[in-house]
Amino acid sequence: MEFITLPHTDLRCSRIALGTWSIGGFGWGGMDEAASIRTIHAALDLGINLFDTAPIYGKGAAEEVLAKALDGGRRQRTLIATKCGLDFSRSDGIFTDSRREVILREVEESLRRLRTDVIDLYQVHWPDPLIPAEETGAILHELQKQGKIRAIGVSNFAPAQMASFQKSAKLSSNQPPYSLLERGIEREVLPYCREHGIPLIAYGPLCRGMLSGRMTAGTNFAGDDIRSVDPKFQPPRFSQYLQAVARLDQFAQATHRKRVIDLALRWTLDQPGVGIVLWGGRKPEQLAPVPGAWTWRLTATDFKEADRILAETISDPVGPEFLTPQVRAAG
Repeated sequence: MEFITLPHTDLRCSRIALGTWSIGGFGWGGMDEAASIRTIHAALDLGINLFDTAPIYGKGAAEEVLAKALDGGRRQRTLIATKCGLDFSRSDGIFTDSRREVILREVEESLRRLRTDVIDLYQVHWPDPLIPAEETGAILHELQKQGKIRAIGVSNFAPAQMASFQKSAKLSSNQPPYSLLERGIEREVLPYCREHGIPLIAYGPLCRGMLSGRMTAGTNFAGDDIRSVDPKFQPPRFSQYLQAVARLDQFAQATHRKRVIDLALRWTLDQPGVGIVLWGGRKPEQLAPVPGAWTWRLTATDFKEADRILAETISDPVGPEFLTPQVRAAG
């Protein structure tokens, strides 16, 4: 396992972290608590020491399961990252909400669910257009001075929002979506973070399973599965993305004797500015690509070939914009 130290801290984090969105079950077709706990333990055995969660993952369930899994002394050798700033209590959707009273309540609720007295990395899940980012940064800085959180991060923030946030708080990370198939951050976010020394915690390296290599044209997404509303998984785009994945898999096998799932992980790890990659999983076997990630690297030729394959197969690419929460009514 490789490690980095988050800026402005002494937190030494594994470069692959376990993301717990799917462990929460909500948006992923339900949860198997026992399997989730086994997955967390398997991640620890592989050298993963950073676990990323959020209140919205399973509406608190992911934080609670993580706490159970880290019981019995395991918490002392792990780092927990969680988030604030989303209201998922309403029946009409998910809304950004970074009001002071909301964040102060949320941090206490997360501390309780996680059964811990400090959160190692506390992140604003989405920017709230109704609250200046500088004000939000001041709230998290206050929590840091109180000893309730150790490091401050943001997620899904644009450069201007990060610049405002940094007027009142020191940023240790930014967590955006980033994968072979979702590269919008390369225009502005990634260059800004590189310039200002803010490591990325890249989420979605498999693009919600698209790059796993396990999907076919007949794969269905039922119930509350988030992919049922993801444009990538709807015709006519779905067939284009499946073709791209098949071509990438052929390339990985022919060139490195790897599969597309391995390529997706290594590609993200090799991007300058990416400090940590979130690897989602709720079954231990889904962690299989992790140990082999450190045994190979991509070349400049590999990157160019991957770009060529994507350009030839996907004529109408789409990003993760469908995930953006709604903005509550002002006042």
